Amino acid sequence: MKDLLSSLKISVPSKIYIKDPETSELGKRIIESSIVLINNIGFESFTFKKLGKIIGSNESSIYRYFESKHKLLLYLSSWYWAWLEYQLVIETFSISDKNEKLVKAVEVVTRTVEEDSNFSHINETLLYRIIVNESSKSFLTKKVDKDNKEGYFEIYKRLINRLEVMIAEVKPNYKFAMSLASTILEGGLHQHFLNEHFPSITNCKAGQTPTDFYQQLVYKTLN
Repeated sequence: MKDLLSSLKISVPSKIYIKDPETSELGKRIIESSIVLINNIGFESFTFKKLGKIIGSNESSIYRYFESKHKLLLYLSSWYWAWLEYQLVIETFSISDKNEKLVKAVEVVTRTVEEDSNFSHINETLLYRIIVNESSKSFLTKKVDKDNKEGYFEIYKRLINRLEVMIAEVKPNYKFAMSLASTILEGGLHQHFLNEHFPSITNCKAGQTPTDFYQQLVYKTLN
């Protein structure tokens, strides 16, 4: 299993990038350093010019991989969702009890992320912070419908579909399984955001986590 995980490649929809950054050392440095820079200064202040200075390369070399910083954010978001999907599958595949599997699934998609040593050039902890604070900017745009038709969000939607299937297995006659699945995924991020920036309007603090909240919500909803 360890050898299998170490050779795993996270796949991102190819239309998002011009050249796959995973195919070169420069591409990997672009991804690694962009995560650090966006986490430090925020997506609004992030530019390819600033990134180029950090990686010791000119701005034009970054444009050979991504046509815009929006596409780079889409790449980072897609990579995160694919990585989270891999975590979900690995941690639930051996659980036979449907209720226990759903409880574990909610934990996986709502917990605080720790770094994964299987992907040395990507700091998942920092990427997770970007997802909490910045990922909505990848789809809250006027081009969201066009981007959706291009398949940019297919991994995100596939992850929600996996959750929906687990919910439906626990309670087949529940009419809002997909809505509940998307609420868990997005709501977990939102509660982490509130805990960091607006702690006065969330109970997910002082030992109470978003995982605790959503596991209880799911239990109360389905029972």
